Amino acid sequence: MKTGIFPYLIALFIMASPVGLSGQTKTFEMERKNMVNTQIRARGITWQPTLDAMLKVPRHLFVPGYARSKAYYDGPLTIGYGQTISQPYIVAYMTSILKPEKGDKVLEIGTGSGYQAAVLAEIVDSVFTVEIVPELAEQAKEILDSLGYKNVWVKSCDGFYGWKEHAPYDKIIVTAAPEEIPQPLIDQLKEGGKMIIPVGGEYSFQYLVLVEKKKGKVIEKTMLPVRFVPFTRDHN
Repeated sequence: MKTGIFPYLIALFIMASPVGLSGQTKTFEMERKNMVNTQIRARGITWQPTLDAMLKVPRHLFVPGYARSKAYYDGPLTIGYGQTISQPYIVAYMTSILKPEKGDKVLEIGTGSGYQAAVLAEIVDSVFTVEIVPELAEQAKEILDSLGYKNVWVKSCDGFYGWKEHAPYDKIIVTAAPEEIPQPLIDQLKEGGKMIIPVGGEYSFQYLVLVEKKKGKVIEKTMLPVRFVPFTRDHN
């Protein structure tokens, strides 16, 4: 596991002049639009709230400074501490499969950079996000606060137990892979709610699993093969 951390630059100090800053901003906007059109929409993601959110959220502000030029590439990027910011398509897929709506309350396990939380925050009423690495949790909170997200709450703790104080949740999204679905997360999902979670060992096959609660029953549906970082536990 990596122990270093890459600096995050909230402002775009690429060039000192206002003209340079404006030009860089326009470049990122073009790259973001291209990302949505070619990586997401072209692969069949049609849930408009997801497309709108990913057009708006400045993904380049959620990646390490050294990787900013690759922020809109079609792949994951390391963010330190053995963690990654997921491939844009996977973020879009997991978000759209839940079909988040304006009034929803969402739990995210694995804050990471904070990007997924920002995408959700553009759509839903409230996002509660949990990160086991304290430094990443603090870093994500600073970025989200700097961008004006008032409907996201960040907590550093063991995500296995969810965030019981604010349960039940309309939707739950998990961005690290446990070998089995944690029972506390199932318990914190409300009736009629949905959870999307990668399941599988670090060295075995992993699949995204859609979990739904319907009439008191838990229904699981395997979606597509994926590769996520393992679900980390706090054994102290």
